[in-house]
Amino acid sequence: MTVRVLLAGESWNTYAVHTKGASAYTTAGYEEGADQLIEVLGRAGHDVTYLPNHRVVEEFPYTAAELATAYDVVVLSDLPADSLLLPRAVFVQGERRPNRLRELTEYIHGGGGLLMVGGYMSFAGFEGRARYAATALAAALPVTIAHHDDRVEAPEGVVPVVERDHAVLDGVTDWPYFLGYNRVRAGDGVLLSADGDPLLVVGAHGAGRTAAFASDCSPHWGSPAFMAWPHYARFWSQLVTWLAGKDATAN
Repeated sequence: MTVRVLLAGESWNTYAVHTKGASAYTTAGYEEGADQLIEVLGRAGHDVTYLPNHRVVEEFPYTAAELATAYDVVVLSDLPADSLLLPRAVFVQGERRPNRLRELTEYIHGGGGLLMVGGYMSFAGFEGRARYAATALAAALPVTIAHHDDRVEAPEGVVPVVERDHAVLDGVTDWPYFLGYNRVRAGDGVLLSADGDPLLVVGAHGAGRTAAFASDCSPHWGSPAFMAWPHYARFWSQLVTWLAGKDATAN
């Protein structure tokens, strides 16, 4: 069954300084980390709209009604809260606009699905700069977010432990290793853990469903083994299908 997904984030610009003896030069680049996730969801029959980070600032929908009309599930991945709170009209021109994280929360309450995927700009993030704990969306997520840097780097690799059966994990086995995650706190709803910390948590907010996947959908936390994992497509498809309130199916 088709799920209409809005995937926001998972892109970055780089600016590097190279030195060679007494000389230096600079290079710049742009990269996206969502290609494989978009591909597998599309192959599973889902309709994915992708907004990279730089487009989110102006193009992410402003109201719960806009979101509900167009999408069944919203996925935020490596996207700082400020990108949704500070469009140009607010940050540069000092005008008022809807609080898109409050509107996103209303969208979930009315029956929409939300997934937050981990990364350096998810949950609290690097130096706490993702900053979701101080936003309206924090109340809708099934986890408690820190107000400080919440990254757990695991260069030795950490393998998820399945805590209980769930439709999201149906037929999903032999989990590969991850190289890190965001440390969150959770009560009920923990489906996967990593070194005793919640890794995948599901919950509800009003009529909607929510999930927090505290590691990444792509490198570096998403290891080569995860990206090549035979169940990569099935896991993400079943997760967005469940979030949309539809029966999870094998893909």
